[in-house]
Amino acid sequence: MDEADPEAAGWHAYIGPARRGPTRVSTKDRNMPYATATDGTRLYWTESGHGDPLLLIMGLGYTSEMWFRILPPLAAHYRVLIFDNRGVGLSDAPAGPYLLPLMADDAAAVLDAAAAGDAHVFGISMGGMIAQEFALTHPARVQSLIVGCSTTGGAGATPAPPAVLEALKQRGSLPAETGVEVMVPYLYDDSTPRQRIDEDLVIRRRTYPVTASYEAQLAGVFAWTGTLDRLGSISVPTLVIHGANDRLIPLENAHTLARAIPGAQLKVLPDAGHVFITDQTDRTCEAVLAFLAEC
Repeated sequence: MDEADPEAAGWHAYIGPARRGPTRVSTKDRNMPYATATDGTRLYWTESGHGDPLLLIMGLGYTSEMWFRILPPLAAHYRVLIFDNRGVGLSDAPAGPYLLPLMADDAAAVLDAAAAGDAHVFGISMGGMIAQEFALTHPARVQSLIVGCSTTGGAGATPAPPAVLEALKQRGSLPAETGVEVMVPYLYDDSTPRQRIDEDLVIRRRTYPVTASYEAQLAGVFAWTGTLDRLGSISVPTLVIHGANDRLIPLENAHTLARAIPGAQLKVLPDAGHVFITDQTDRTCEAVLAFLAEC
C-alpha cells in the first residue's frame, strides 16, 4: 500500500460517505447502524473485514474516520469495529461531561450491537484511556489490549508542557480552520510530509466537533483519576505503542503503562509523534498485526 496516497488504498470503501458531524441523530439517520448506551445515547458504528473482532477506540474530538490509514490492513485479518465516541461524528451529543468510565460502557454497547461477546481492543490517546477503563471494568470482554499514545492518568502521568495543554484547551473554541492547525506542531513528527498531514486535516475540518461536545470529552479526560493503582489486575496480553517524539503525551507515559501492566510489551515507533498512525502507518500496522498474531 502506498502510504502517501490513501485513495490508492481504497479507504473510502471502509469509512463510507463524507459525514458532516457532530450532530444529534435525526430521523433520516435511523437506518444507519447505532448502538444504544446505558443512558440512551445513540452511538454510530460500522464494521469491516472478517475474523476475530477488533474494536478500535478513537481519541479526543476525532471521529472514527481517522482510522482510515490503518483500517484496510487490519480489516484484511480481523472483523474491525469502529465507532464515533459520544459527542462527535454521527453519534448523539448529550450534555457533558463525558466521563471515561461512561465512555468505556459506550464501547461495551458497541460490542453488544455488533453481537460480539469479546474483542481485541485498541485505543489511541483518549481512546487508550477508555480502553484501559474497558479492560478493567469489562475484563471478560477483552481478548487482548493495545494502548496507543496514551497515559495512566492521575498521579502516574507525565504531563505535556503547559503550552501544549493550553493549546489543547483552546482548540475546541476555535473555528475549524484555526483549530486543526494550532495542534499540528504537537501532534505530528517533524519528519512527516505536510501532504500526509493535510490528508488528515481534510477529515478534521469536515468533522470538527462543536465546542460543547469537545469540552465535554475534555472535561472527562481532566476529571479522570487514572488507572495506575488498578493496572496490575489486567491479565490479557497487552501492547503499549507510542511515538518516540510525542509532544502531547510524552513517551515516559508509555514506559509507566508498560511497567504497570503485567507482561505488557512496549513498542516505541521512531520518527513518530502523537498521531503515529499517520507518521508511521506501515510500522504501526506491522507492530499491531504481529502482536495480535501472538494472542
